Amino acid sequence: MSKWNLIINVGRCENCYNCVIAEKDEHVGNDFPGYAAPASVSGESTIRILRRVEGQAPMVETTYLPVMCNHCDNPPCMKAGGDAITKRKDGIVIIDPVKGKGRKDIVRSCPYKAIVWNEELQLPQTWIFDAHLLDNGWQRPRCQQACPTDVFEAVKLDDNAMAQKARTEGLNVLLPRLGARPRVYYRGLERWDACFIGGSVSVEASGKVDCVAGAEVSLYQGDKKIAMTESDDFGDFRFGSLPGKSGAYRIEIHHSAGTAHRGCELHESLYLGEIVLVPRPSEAGAVPVSMRAPMS
Repeated sequence: MSKWNLIINVGRCENCYNCVIAEKDEHVGNDFPGYAAPASVSGESTIRILRRVEGQAPMVETTYLPVMCNHCDNPPCMKAGGDAITKRKDGIVIIDPVKGKGRKDIVRSCPYKAIVWNEELQLPQTWIFDAHLLDNGWQRPRCQQACPTDVFEAVKLDDNAMAQKARTEGLNVLLPRLGARPRVYYRGLERWDACFIGGSVSVEASGKVDCVAGAEVSLYQGDKKIAMTESDDFGDFRFGSLPGKSGAYRIEIHHSAGTAHRGCELHESLYLGEIVLVPRPSEAGAVPVSMRAPMS
């Protein structure tokens, strides 16, 4: 049987909050018997956006990660909630708005922190995959409809087809070690944990410091060169998609204006700051012209 799954494209989220607003608009003040009681206007949203900030000024990168009910095939909440929670044949998990009354323990049972507590109604609530809309002919949930950057993609496939899609496209789930078997998948989840090493190349001449474009920058781990790039028009370079806490690295920079090297330990994303080239001995007496690339 075909079941609903949600694919989230990591890296596309711009934190516009359209998905959160759409979910609030759908449920605040609206009662959907059998699906969900009205959400609280002042309560937490059942869709939340996590934020990760990497690096240091001026080289900073922010990544956003939408998180909501994962509609697990082995849901921890169901083990705690008993008959207050049902798993539909199409994969959607529903907290009964009547039987769930007063069950704050259900909130604590979710390892993804995707169940919120409605203080006004004394009721646990979660993102219901907009089951009330899908049951009435909608082809996608409101979060997907409202998103301007195509972060969300709802697909209805049988288990074998979805497993094949996950393998082929490199989709991953949150906290797989728990064995909850989520039906919310992430494309590019490795970006959430990845780090970068960056810096800015410059040269000093006649008492002035200028940026260097086109410098060859190599990244070494031990004796192995693992990546190479060039500094851009502002002298900046960056090596991304590096695993965090991955130990010692070495940067080597070569340009006609000189050379430089820098060692570092990578724990989290790292901006090395301005790296000034040291002229080669044969060039020590020369006064180089500006290394800044001409602006068009």
